[in-house]
Amino acid sequence: MARRSPLTPDGAFAMLIAGNRRFVDGTPEHPNQDAERRAELAPGQAPFAVLFGCSDSRLAAEIIFDRGLGDLFVVRTAGHVIGPEVLGSIEYGVSVLRCPLVVVLGHDSCGAVGAARRAVEEGIPARGYGYVRDVIEKVTPSVLAARAAGHTADRDFIAEQIQHTVHLLLERSRILSDALAAGDVAVVGLAYRLTDGIAELITLNGADHDGASASRQSSG
Repeated sequence: MARRSPLTPDGAFAMLIAGNRRFVDGTPEHPNQDAERRAELAPGQAPFAVLFGCSDSRLAAEIIFDRGLGDLFVVRTAGHVIGPEVLGSIEYGVSVLRCPLVVVLGHDSCGAVGAARRAVEEGIPARGYGYVRDVIEKVTPSVLAARAAGHTADRDFIAEQIQHTVHLLLERSRILSDALAAGDVAVVGLAYRLTDGIAELITLNGADHDGASASRQSSG
């Protein structure tokens, strides 16, 4: 049975950022990770955010945002590339679980973005990789856009892929775009920094800028 999170989009974003700040500061609370929480969730779930992130093993969502069981509805693919299954999973989180927040989480030193950059810059076709080729091809538009803008730094290519993913989600999912327009959900893009653990704000749609300010403050 699905229940609705009591949080607003603003409240959900603020809670997520607060958890990341605790993780960065080395003061995690490890909430909702005990037997009582496990039993409480048995009848149903009410996560406060859909977290669509890269599959990289260093992006364990519940750890870097200091959350626990039932808090995050997590969807992950290499390079956070989108297919029908991803869209369906995110729409389930928004329309059925009624999560008030959708987060696209990228990170520096992303292997998928790096492979796409090499394929473009060295003129190497994305073949011979099995289905990895499909991931590389889906990241390539972001690489081309970043190059066209004159970018050379890794962080700019990562930001471009995050923005591209957010754009595709809103373009392809009527459920998500309608929920955003109605004020029922916020869609946020964050870039995780591997060295210090900070989730830096890249793009913000539908959330209050106070939460954005908190994110920027934590990265300073």
